[in-house]
Amino acid sequence: MSLYRNFLNVGAMTLLSRLLGFVRDMALAAVLGTGFAADAFVAAFRFPNLFRRLFAEGAFNAAFVPLFSGALEQKGEEAARELAAHIMSWLIVVLLTLTVLAEIFMPQVLVPFVPGFLDDPEKFELTVLLTRICFPYLACMSLMAAYGGILNGLGNFLAAAFAPVLLNVVLIVVLGVLILLKPAAPETAAIWVSIGVALAGVAQLLLVTWAVRATGFLPRFTWPRPSAEVRRFWRLALPAIASGGITQINIFVGTIIASGAAGAMSYLYYADRLYQLPLGIIGIAIGVVLLPELSRHLKAGRDDRAREAFNRSLVFAMFLTLPATAGLVALSEPIIGLLFERGAFGPEATRQTAAALVAFACGLPAFIAIKVLQPGFFAREDTLTPTLFAGLSVVVNIAVSLLLFPTYQHVGIAIATALSAWVNTIGLAVILVRRGHFGLDSREVRKLLIICAVSFGLAFGLWLAAGPLAAPLSGAEGIVMRALVLFALIGGGAVLYFAILHFTGAQRLGTILSGFRRPST
Repeated sequence: MSLYRNFLNVGAMTLLSRLLGFVRDMALAAVLGTGFAADAFVAAFRFPNLFRRLFAEGAFNAAFVPLFSGALEQKGEEAARELAAHIMSWLIVVLLTLTVLAEIFMPQVLVPFVPGFLDDPEKFELTVLLTRICFPYLACMSLMAAYGGILNGLGNFLAAAFAPVLLNVVLIVVLGVLILLKPAAPETAAIWVSIGVALAGVAQLLLVTWAVRATGFLPRFTWPRPSAEVRRFWRLALPAIASGGITQINIFVGTIIASGAAGAMSYLYYADRLYQLPLGIIGIAIGVVLLPELSRHLKAGRDDRAREAFNRSLVFAMFLTLPATAGLVALSEPIIGLLFERGAFGPEATRQTAAALVAFACGLPAFIAIKVLQPGFFAREDTLTPTLFAGLSVVVNIAVSLLLFPTYQHVGIAIATALSAWVNTIGLAVILVRRGHFGLDSREVRKLLIICAVSFGLAFGLWLAAGPLAAPLSGAEGIVMRALVLFALIGGGAVLYFAILHFTGAQRLGTILSGFRRPST
């Protein structure tokens, strides 16, 4: 199947998940607002979610997919199936042990993650309870990501990409019931939402298990035992824990610091949800597809094909990312207001969240570039180099967050997160160039320069156009008019952007369409 078509399939499923996620968060904002219970739930949900992205999506895929793809290319299906069974058995034991220990020692575990909650015992106790309820979600999602790695290695991306949709469906149903029943205490609502998170994890795991079973590659559990392949997997996985989930590490560092200011965690959460939309549709989708693509080419000795796929993926990612960045920067407040400003989420919350969104959006090209650049290392079974830059990025994030938070509060944390992503991106790109694994030709450089220039002009144009439309964009003329004007601005800007790139020859639409039809093999 076409490389671009796989991007489209994964991106479309991610878009569906993110759109439902916005519906979920609109309901969440109406039920919990930005107060006591909201901060506790955000901390509780983010804790297992961080570990899922680090141990499962980041580390597991980075280590497993190249090994699995290599076994398929060089040794055949039986060897690949046996490798998956050995590694999955170890993963299950590790997850069970981690879950039991976390449930027992949750109060002690949470202390370094939410130090700002310690002065409020009631808030801390609620956070502990909600985290205990949510934490089994980690085990379900880790196993789901592992099965997804098998599917991705086989070139089957749809089932794993669709699974996150179920999380939002389940939570929307739970929140809808809560809106109808109107529980007296926000704490009660937060408990029910946390139960919904755990149930959604089970639903996603069942879906992907069924998909793997249909391929005939469902691993049989065997008692874990040491082997050369397993040791090789863990040598790759342990460094990838840091590098694969660096964006989540940096966001979580910001959460720790933000716990000292009322409402700051919630502002960051809702801003994070907005820039995660293009990050998921573009960056994560391309990264998911690119890793097995590069692994197959490199294991088969097709280095030129690997380089071509890598370069095309980066240019295509920036072609989609930079206009999204322009829109988020220029229209941050109208977008936040339309999506979240209702119920307990007022105009001041909109302004504060929009300020954080602008800072996050400035780092969006770097967040996405990381997702594209890292497979260039992982496919070559190098997880150490990205880890070194991940560590440097974390140091920058912590230092800048601590420096800016006293003055700029949550916005300072968002700035630090974006800056640390750029540090990581530049480091990864420089090493790939020095090793001869990455290098754009003059035609591709020209494309990128035009894309950057047009995107900058788009941001300025949208900002100018929003000025005379301040009244409808603020909601003064009703939510329908607010949505129509905002969609008209976004749609008009998108049409203008693609038209300019097409007629300048920087990115002709016919070339993109042919890319969706061209096989990736």
